[in-house]
Amino acid sequence: MNLRRAAASLIVSLAGAAGLLASLPAHAAEPNVVTTERVRAELMAYAPDGVEPGKTVWVGLHIAHKPEWHTYWKNSGDSGLPTDLRWTLPVGVLAEDIAWPVPRKIPIGTLANYGYEDKVLLPVPLIITPDFKPSVLRSELEVKLSASWLVCKKECIPEDGEFTLKIPTRSSTAFNKAEFDDAFASQPKALPPGSKVQVEGTLLKVSVTGLPAALQGKALEFFPETPEVIETSGQWTQAWKGGVWTADVPLSPQRSQSPKVMPVVLALQDAKDRTGWRAEAPVSGDWPAAAAAGSGVSPALAQALAQNASGGGTAGGSGGSGGAGLTLWAALFGALIGGLILNLMPCVFPVLAIKVVGFAQHSTNAAARRTSGLAYTAGVVLSFLALGALFLALRAAGEQLGWGFQLQSPLVVALLAALFTVIGLNFAGVFEFGRLVPSGLASMQARHPVADSFISGVLAVAIASPCTAPFMGASVGFAVGLPAWQALTVFGAVGLGMALPYLVASLVPAVAGWMPRPGRWMETFRKLMAFPMFATVVWLVWVLGQQTGIDGAGALLALLVAMASVIWAFSLRGAGRLVLGGVLTAALATLVGMLGPTVTRQVDMVAAAPAGTTDRWQAWAPGKVDRLVAAGQPVFVDFTAAWCVTCQYNKKTTLANGDVLADLAGKNVALLRADWTRRDPAITAALAQLGRSGVPVYVFYRQGSAPVVLSEILGVDEVRSVIAKL
Repeated sequence: MNLRRAAASLIVSLAGAAGLLASLPAHAAEPNVVTTERVRAELMAYAPDGVEPGKTVWVGLHIAHKPEWHTYWKNSGDSGLPTDLRWTLPVGVLAEDIAWPVPRKIPIGTLANYGYEDKVLLPVPLIITPDFKPSVLRSELEVKLSASWLVCKKECIPEDGEFTLKIPTRSSTAFNKAEFDDAFASQPKALPPGSKVQVEGTLLKVSVTGLPAALQGKALEFFPETPEVIETSGQWTQAWKGGVWTADVPLSPQRSQSPKVMPVVLALQDAKDRTGWRAEAPVSGDWPAAAAAGSGVSPALAQALAQNASGGGTAGGSGGSGGAGLTLWAALFGALIGGLILNLMPCVFPVLAIKVVGFAQHSTNAAARRTSGLAYTAGVVLSFLALGALFLALRAAGEQLGWGFQLQSPLVVALLAALFTVIGLNFAGVFEFGRLVPSGLASMQARHPVADSFISGVLAVAIASPCTAPFMGASVGFAVGLPAWQALTVFGAVGLGMALPYLVASLVPAVAGWMPRPGRWMETFRKLMAFPMFATVVWLVWVLGQQTGIDGAGALLALLVAMASVIWAFSLRGAGRLVLGGVLTAALATLVGMLGPTVTRQVDMVAAAPAGTTDRWQAWAPGKVDRLVAAGQPVFVDFTAAWCVTCQYNKKTTLANGDVLADLAGKNVALLRADWTRRDPAITAALAQLGRSGVPVYVFYRQGSAPVVLSEILGVDEVRSVIAKL
């Protein structure tokens, strides 16, 4: 009896264990394998020479598709999304790009895509440098992969997986030799220079030289690596002219790129083995204007952008006649108008008080008013030029940043908050600069009030420049691709446009007649203008809180209070002010040492956000738009930042409007928010693809159509009209 009970207990235990194992994910037992209903994905490795410095270790994602399903090549064609691989590797191990095998053309209704069916291995070489030091106890190379892919049949399903593989370092690894050999055999062979592409109207005329003689007279498949250039499903022709293969390929009506060099891959048509050949063909001729519907860009500026992208004669030119002159003048005009409109943007409101106070001080002195206007203009224009030069220099050095980059630094935000606190205390009458600075500096400031106007211009740029106005966004984005001197003229034009109203007001005598006569009201008005300064400080502290969290914002407030106490102490009369001021200065220095790191240390606000929010907005991520659009869902992206006041204004008004939200829900529009408060190279790159270099930017995406870029100041009617067309 006891034996039977023991046996029954054992059977129940084994059954329970079997049920538990069956309920685990398919990759729990194999950390390098993920299995879904559509594919089996496996992380593989091939290290025939072992793992040591100077050697190359091959890893790759092997995807086995269920019948009729497929994934995509690096250029997915009319729709789809390339497989994305993100590696986590030990120090001293570097991953290069995917060595993409030759794809196939996959017709889908009236569309055509490039991708892979059945089985494919996407190999990636890992470079082992001398910095790689395997553990003495565990001699292995641990490779972690986060992969995402879009698998399609008639419908498309975004999938992803996490993979881990441990490769022995003291022996060779050749278990997957057959798969890697097949992948290497499917790599396109490089052709010698000599191929070319000519743009003629709406056609690409392709000529490829250096192909094997055995191919002559045979039909070839054509795969451009650059996406969104040709009409993938369009009719095209090919012919052999001696040993040169030629083709006439139609451009896409939704073309978004104008490359100077086009890498292309050729393969035998319908061949079972995927032997291919690759050529890098320089492009000549003028690209037609790229699709810019709904972007708010004028046709002339759209043409200018297209000419610049194709190298339309701007580099080294004199800016005279022809395409280069038209391009630069179009950008300058857009920059001037954009700078002018910038005065009406919400982001400029905090610094209007400084302008008004300065103008009131010179209302009865025409000469001083003119000098002040010219000095303010000089401060604005020179600040834009300096900021533009720094921006271009950092980008040339490889930094991925955009316009407004200065407020992506918590240190800069904190220093601006301190500066506007000082200005607010001064306007409020807590202190006068003459009592805090040496008498020589105070008398110099009194003799040269023009410096106040110049500095006001600098402050206006510091606060206002992160936001972009209509026309300005396209011009600044375009300027990034110009030669340095031409780009700086565009930045200077933005500054001139911003300063123009104040300059005109200072030069036109009639404006002075609008001002009331000088009197005690000016002192009251000056104190009133302290409150916009303090409001600016509140905004900057909030911006810092978005970057460094509540602890960072609290630390900055404590430091601002301590700084204000120091200023107050030194504004007192009598010898005691030095003692009290010295004690408070020492306390401020101590607080800076203690709280400074908290103020400047950025935190991951996304990770810190509470779970379970009912907000319809999702965080933007690279490739997310493509996955959603490929699955047939329209997408709206809000490129925003906490330091962009215009962004926050639109967010609280148009983007919170009930009718707009109802229309978005009715069309099942996915809402993504790309938060650029802190530097994010991926968002910078996405903005650059749209021809923008700053925020706000609002874009609708849908399958088969070019992105629709809305205006910087959103209107309810504008957004609803675009939604109605989705």
